[in-house]
Amino acid sequence: SGLSVFLKTGFTKSGPNGLAFDKEGRLTICEHGNRRVSRLETDGSLTVLAERYRDKRLNSPNDLVYRSDCLLYFTDPPFGLHDKNARELPFSGVFLFSEGNLELLSDELSGPNGLTFSPDEKYLYVGDDNQGKPVIHRYEVNSDGTLFKGEVFFNAGSVTKAIGLDGMKSDMEGNLYVTATTGIIIISSIGKHLGTLQVPEGITNIAWGD
Repeated sequence: SGLSVFLKTGFTKSGPNGLAFDKEGRLTICEHGNRRVSRLETDGSLTVLAERYRDKRLNSPNDLVYRSDCLLYFTDPPFGLHDKNARELPFSGVFLFSEGNLELLSDELSGPNGLTFSPDEKYLYVGDDNQGKPVIHRYEVNSDGTLFKGEVFFNAGSVTKAIGLDGMKSDMEGNLYVTATTGIIIISSIGKHLGTLQVPEGITNIAWGD
């Protein structure tokens, strides 16, 4: 037991951000500072999955989630860019990665951050900074993994003074648990604020145990 270093990444300025395991137990990493998404293989090598979209470097991949069929979704806001002039994409994207192909699903959000599926995977939720007015968007998910019918699901500014929202997860009943500087906001599957778990410091991500 205890805390130890698992991997020295060699990141520049901003370190790694969102993490997720695929079905084979390989760790997938949003390399926030290195502007790419990579996968740690079982032999210890690192495979870069996504680094450019249409020959332009990604902004700073922030969070990611796998669908049960291994489709990989991630958000790409500019939060990790210390030099704003280094930005190459004119938008903040929600991307889908599958079998070596990178597809832009949405470019309409100003600061997409945490994301998670509903338990039945019919919906994808994405937190958005929305220029200082944090909201959660909900998209319906097609069988091929693409998104449609995006809508504002919850206005987080109504219950928190947080500058923005960060990581999120859903439970087995479809409730959302969304991290913010004021605590963990709990929202029902119909968009009702159920309460906020207070924590002593700002919280940026969350994961379930069993």
